Amino acid sequence: MLSVFWQFFMLGWISFGGPAAHIGYFQRHFVQKLGWLPQDRFASTLALCQFLPGPASSQLGFAIGYQRAGLGGAIAAFIGFTLPSFVLMLSLALLGQHYANSPVTAALIGGLKLFALVVVTDAVLTMAGQFCRRRLTQALAVGTAALLWLWPGLAAQFVALLAAALTGAFWLKHEGTDSAPAARLSWPFLLLFSGLFLLLPLLAHGGSAGLFADFYQAGSLVFGGGHVVLPLLQSLLADTLSQEAFLTGYAAAQAMPGPMFSLAAFLGAELLPASPLIGALVATFGVFLPGFLLVLALLNGWQALAANRRMAGAVAGVNAAVVGLLLAALYQPVFVASVTGAPALAAAALGLLALRVFRCPLLVLIPAFMLLGLWL
Repeated sequence: MLSVFWQFFMLGWISFGGPAAHIGYFQRHFVQKLGWLPQDRFASTLALCQFLPGPASSQLGFAIGYQRAGLGGAIAAFIGFTLPSFVLMLSLALLGQHYANSPVTAALIGGLKLFALVVVTDAVLTMAGQFCRRRLTQALAVGTAALLWLWPGLAAQFVALLAAALTGAFWLKHEGTDSAPAARLSWPFLLLFSGLFLLLPLLAHGGSAGLFADFYQAGSLVFGGGHVVLPLLQSLLADTLSQEAFLTGYAAAQAMPGPMFSLAAFLGAELLPASPLIGALVATFGVFLPGFLLVLALLNGWQALAANRRMAGAVAGVNAAVVGLLLAALYQPVFVASVTGAPALAAAALGLLALRVFRCPLLVLIPAFMLLGLWL
């Protein structure tokens, strides 16, 4: 558990760039560097997290911790990866916006966004080499990316994943059995998720209990990652928090390392000004809990189903589509937000060369790109 916590804690301080970049960090660190799980298990777990509501990259980290050290490892992974952004967002709520609007801060963040471009590009190339070796999987990856470039949004992403799963089930069947294994669902976690979702709005009113209920509802309905949580929370909390506070927290969360859902720490502190730490803890726990309960409920059953020949083909199709999702994210928002001109593009290309060819450590590249941000 301590090892899991430490590895995720270190990543939590340097994981800039949003969910797509986080997947790249996890793939490089836990698959390539540490060898905690094989690439096919990583991709299968990622495919499950893409289907579930909640923060996909945090759910992926939670699942990696679970497969490494059980439930304790899952909790350690969540705390380690989220703690840095939680502390930063809570500090922002307590100290105000003075430093958040500094030109130096903006320049440093620009450099880190450029670094995120390097990490996501590396992840796309690595995963494409693993999961897009056949013409059909290559077509699924490129087709998924093209669909999302033309029609960005959650609906297109869901359609692409579903189409890839069906295509893989019929045309990418692997060796194995045609019999459907019994899905080993963890019913206690599934019942707990459902019970909290149905009962919390009826039982919790006002105070920290009401705050937990609101953020749990939002976390249960967020398909598509942290960006989608903002309109949901705005609709749930419109009567208690100003739009300016929402947008301030949202902008700050995009600039922070770690998960976008750390926005909950800022909002919770704002909503309970008499006890900002309690508010931040309750809101953060509430918004992450639903997705984690679903991972615990479905992870073992998902791995068992993958032994079925058609299901293995479906997973292969989804894995190819996930490469397409990363490719689409490589352009929007990563490339669009980070490349401001030819010098920035040249710096990203050199950074990719340093990472892939010369195996330059991330802890060396990160300060280098921060300094580049000040120069560019």
